[in-house]
Amino acid sequence: MTLKLEIVTQERSIYSDNVDFVIAPGVEGELGILSNHCPLITMLQPGELKIIKKDEEILIAIGGGFLEVRPDRVIILADIADRDDEIDSQKVEEAIRRAKELLSNGKMSVVDKTELETALRLELTRLNIAEKRKQKRRRLINK
Repeated sequence: MTLKLEIVTQERSIYSDNVDFVIAPGVEGELGILSNHCPLITMLQPGELKIIKKDEEILIAIGGGFLEVRPDRVIILADIADRDDEIDSQKVEEAIRRAKELLSNGKMSVVDKTELETALRLELTRLNIAEKRKQKRRRLINK
């Protein structure tokens, strides 16, 4: 049995399709969701969203937001979301470098530091997803 997954941000729809399984980065840990899951609403933290559809694994970088689970549907309202094919590794590496540089400076408020650490976590997730995409391509080429 499948469930309908919808992922949207303020700007656009990121994903909408029937899937077998969703693993989401909840604020209290990873959530695994199958069809007929009990209803649930929770916050998401920045991290990797995994979508399993038949034998395919789709990865999306999520920058926080909310997740609602219904028996036949999962709706994700994401602050930020990028599919693996949208991630530019060079831009991400530059953002990571800048964030680490700013954090090492140490002259910022607690709020600014927390926001920067959250942004860094999202960039590291993006980099990880981009690396997984490259490895997947290499495996396909070598077959």
